[in-house]
Amino acid sequence: MTRLAEMPQALSVLCPMHLILNADGVIMQVGPTLQKLRPGLAMTGLRFLDLFDLIRPRSAAGVEDLFDSARTKLRLQFRDAPRTGFKGILLPLPEGGGIVNLSFGFSVLDAVRDYALTGADFPATDLTIEMLYLVEAKSAAMEASRSLNTRLQAAKIAAEEQAFTDTLTGLKNRRALNHVMTRLLIAQRPFAVMQLDLDFFKTINDTYGHAAGDHVLQVVARNMVSETRETDTVARIGGDEFVLIFDRLQDRTRLESIAERLISSITAPIPFETRLCQVSASIGSALYDGVSDSDTAALLAEADAALYAAKRAGRGRHFTFDAERRAAVPG
Repeated sequence: MTRLAEMPQALSVLCPMHLILNADGVIMQVGPTLQKLRPGLAMTGLRFLDLFDLIRPRSAAGVEDLFDSARTKLRLQFRDAPRTGFKGILLPLPEGGGIVNLSFGFSVLDAVRDYALTGADFPATDLTIEMLYLVEAKSAAMEASRSLNTRLQAAKIAAEEQAFTDTLTGLKNRRALNHVMTRLLIAQRPFAVMQLDLDFFKTINDTYGHAAGDHVLQVVARNMVSETRETDTVARIGGDEFVLIFDRLQDRTRLESIAERLISSITAPIPFETRLCQVSASIGSALYDGVSDSDTAALLAEADAALYAAKRAGRGRHFTFDAERRAAVPG
């Protein structure tokens, strides 16, 4: 015992999870890694079987039985939480007592996680080091894979969003509009489709230039978005042509009210640099009741017929498609 007690540094390097017991089973020395598992507990001076619950051999009921089981493989665990499991072996010493060397066995990964252990906590020759390197490499590879998948998913979403977005106004584009209308028709969801053209927009481009025209389109787009709900869709399908989809809207009076607000907001002068740009809007609407046999092209044609009726009537107004305007629908 004395000779071993004089070699604490060597034991700590070669067996960092060792304990030296006296003949009464009291812990006289503890390896640094084992002590790290219970940093707030002074293990020296405790009875070995008060700290550990001996699982195998089952016949060992006390310290005498423990020493009688010398050189037999031990299975034990901490009595308090976390109840980490260990493998071990006890080697008797000539002067009495013995040295117990422990390892984690299959519980090493749990121990590394629970106690934040590193390679420095194990002997250099311990195969656990190799396992830790493999685990760290696997974790790094999985993290890299997750990060790559996240970036790819974000790039995919961005690409899909860009494919459905008008770059100038940030509104949906024609492709997105067709997708939305097809989805609503398949679901047989009632909705209103409103087609809006700007009146006198060409004059803005010809008089003040395309930068002014782009600014007007952006302001008009914001005005339209402000008059719609999150469940509605606003799309730019051409130079100064827009389509709005109002989910589940069938009330003609309410539709007329929305159109009047749109025309009023769009007609208001729009400042651009030192000038005031002014346009108006003509609007045509069509209704889908969720029951009738129709398709995207037919509904847009109906809204377009109502739009041109509004233009012929003097612009700056809104008409809803009805039977009188059916003759104006192509085909």
